[in-house]
Amino acid sequence: MNKILNSRADGQPPEMFANLSPNMRGALWILAGVAFFSVMTVFFKLLGPVLGVSVVAFFRTALGFLFILPFAMRFGFGGLASNRKKLHFFRSLLGVSAIFCGVYSFSNLAMADVVALSFTRPLFLIVLAVIFLGEQVRVRRWTATFVGFLGVLVMVRPSGELEPAAGVALLGALLVAGSFVCTKKLSSTERPALMLFYMNAIAAVIATVPAYLYWQTPTWQQLAMLIVMGATAIAGQTCVVRGLRVGEATAVSPFTNSRILLAAAIGYFMFDEIPDIWTWVGAGIIVSVSIYIAHREQSRRAQAATS
Repeated sequence: MNKILNSRADGQPPEMFANLSPNMRGALWILAGVAFFSVMTVFFKLLGPVLGVSVVAFFRTALGFLFILPFAMRFGFGGLASNRKKLHFFRSLLGVSAIFCGVYSFSNLAMADVVALSFTRPLFLIVLAVIFLGEQVRVRRWTATFVGFLGVLVMVRPSGELEPAAGVALLGALLVAGSFVCTKKLSSTERPALMLFYMNAIAAVIATVPAYLYWQTPTWQQLAMLIVMGATAIAGQTCVVRGLRVGEATAVSPFTNSRILLAAAIGYFMFDEIPDIWTWVGAGIIVSVSIYIAHREQSRRAQAATS
């Protein structure tokens, strides 16, 4: 039992964990990341209506910057130099705006609805990649994208009425997709650590302005919750990175879809939220299309590598 619970003296993971296949270990890391991110969104929902979107978003970005700063300083100021500062700024602007959208939508919409709408990111990414990256998209992926957006229409109600918070959640997904496009462009010349530094530093500065204008001083209890919120965000990012590093992307990425089930459970037990049938139908369409697009993308890359 001690071999299972305790890490080995050489710094390797516990024996049971080490004996698992790489994809299984990657899946466990992804599930852990999903759990951390779900806890983070609970604090979005609890603190957003009390402190305001601006204050919660500020603490989310500021704590992220404080975490990455010691790692970035290892490169020294010379190592942080970049000739693409404008693109770094635009990427950070998109990212911090997406955080604002996330805090607002979780504060005003059922958790399962927000998570389901967030799965539209790959759909937006396809459109943006064609426009800004010049990527070629064939009929199958365009068809899948169209079906995915039909799932959005089903989910936001067959009547076609779009709640403001649902619109903000969709805007957040679009902003994240735009940030991914910027990341793709930057990755050709910039190191990952450099992109993380600029992203968190610029986002924290941008978030300072609205936080100052709409400042609400948190109580000690709320401050503790904000710190935990920031820690869970960092932990979630770390787990996802480790999961993708250990396992194959096509094998472990589908486990991120467990977010919808966890969000529905948290919403039900903590906030008395009961998703209706249209939420589940629409979410099922969106998630299925997202998995299909990811599978097609991996197949395309495998064929290109073989050629």
